[in-house]
Amino acid sequence: MTDAIPTVRLKNAYKSTHPWIFQRLVEKPAERIRPGTIVDVLNVDGGWLGRGFYNGHSRIAIRILESDRHVPVDEAWFRAKIAGAISLRRDVLRLDDVTDAWRVVHSEGDGISGLVVDRYGDLVVVEFFSAGAWRHRDWIFAALSEHFPGCRFYSFAEEHVQKQESFDYRTSDPVPPAIITEYGVKFRADPAGAHKTGFFADQRENREWLSRHVEGKRVLDLCCNTGGFAVYAATKGGAADVHGVDIDQDVIRIAKGNAKLNGAQVRFTQADIFPFLREAADRGDFYDVVILDPAKMTRDRDQVIPALKKYLDMNKLALSVLKPGGLFATFSCTGLVSEDQFLDMLRRAAFYSGRTVQILKVTGAGPDHPWLAQVNESRYLKAVFARVLD
Repeated sequence: MTDAIPTVRLKNAYKSTHPWIFQRLVEKPAERIRPGTIVDVLNVDGGWLGRGFYNGHSRIAIRILESDRHVPVDEAWFRAKIAGAISLRRDVLRLDDVTDAWRVVHSEGDGISGLVVDRYGDLVVVEFFSAGAWRHRDWIFAALSEHFPGCRFYSFAEEHVQKQESFDYRTSDPVPPAIITEYGVKFRADPAGAHKTGFFADQRENREWLSRHVEGKRVLDLCCNTGGFAVYAATKGGAADVHGVDIDQDVIRIAKGNAKLNGAQVRFTQADIFPFLREAADRGDFYDVVILDPAKMTRDRDQVIPALKKYLDMNKLALSVLKPGGLFATFSCTGLVSEDQFLDMLRRAAFYSGRTVQILKVTGAGPDHPWLAQVNESRYLKAVFARVLD
């Protein structure tokens, strides 16, 4: 196996355990290697370093998958990796006890760089972030079918990923949405009609935790997307009044359907949260609980500072409509923004708005979104729960 696959050599000594090796560190192969091909990687001294995906067109030239020279990265390897990922969710985390919607494979966190798989009932959604995962998709689909027999597949890769990774993949034909259950609350997961893979399962534990603190309260869910927090608050939480706001008319439509699915009384408004919050503050419209969960701000490292400024502006406005003693849940899914940066932004938002923010809990995505200690990039979601005093 080792002799049958291409070999790529590094220009400099490499001692990191991070699976990504960037283009500037890799010698150009004598013969062209197709993006996503599995290669053996040699260190500058010729010693064997690892085995992984190679892509001469991507900024990330090598994605190490295997560090044992005697283990081939073949169909059996993919089958074993996916089986291990599913066992973690089913046997260790026991997610089937609380939901039929969970992340099956979380890229580097589960050892397959550039692959994300989500399960929504009988619908399995596959997203490709690397040419390597895409090129070996037949093995991936076959392995998933073993664990979800009779499932429906929906697969895609975002345009910017295809451009960066140099592959072309047509999104699957639209599929009927799946109805999933999470802690007894029902949602419609629709990958063809909502953002990302169709539903944000990463917020499961955060939704459940917050729902335990909203009984009899007035709740505002900003950037509500398909209504996850709002529907939880109204059904499981027993909130007295729930209002969801989002700028996207399509997700508002899905959110209304999710509320109806649960018989929940939720008001939804299609609006930009900036003027909405300014007008609410001007007329003295205050809430006991405010949730702020905006979409990803940037994928560009050069735009992190502008993204933090936008977070600052919206968090200041959100704080302005909270009653004293109210509960504030604020989130960032921008992976390039660190937890420290996000907490510093919140400190500044509290200062500029003249509020005292008492942090109760800092967390992230659910445990079905694991991340390796040496691959902090997989830890993208920041979640802060706080009480706003004065």
